[in-house]
Amino acid sequence: MAGINDKAVGAALLGIGSFVFAYYSIWTLVIPFVDEDHPARSLFPPQWYAIAVPVFLLAAGITALFGFLSLVMLKSSKKATKKST
Repeated sequence: MAGINDKAVGAALLGIGSFVFAYYSIWTLVIPFVDEDHPARSLFPPQWYAIAVPVFLLAAGITALFGFLSLVMLKSSKKATKKST
């Protein structure tokens, strides 16, 4: 990433994170109390996704983490057996 200013990247990530936090907070805390026919409802997906998407992302992240750890452990055990012989 030569030539990219770290402060600009940090500011962009902070902005994106703040937007996602605000959007999700409004989606989960405010929209359930808004009338069904209000135009603001069209800006948000159904409430079911507010739970399903984070649960799916958490499960995928944990699976990826444990998969990575198991690969590292397998490689290190192969190196240890090669050293001992």
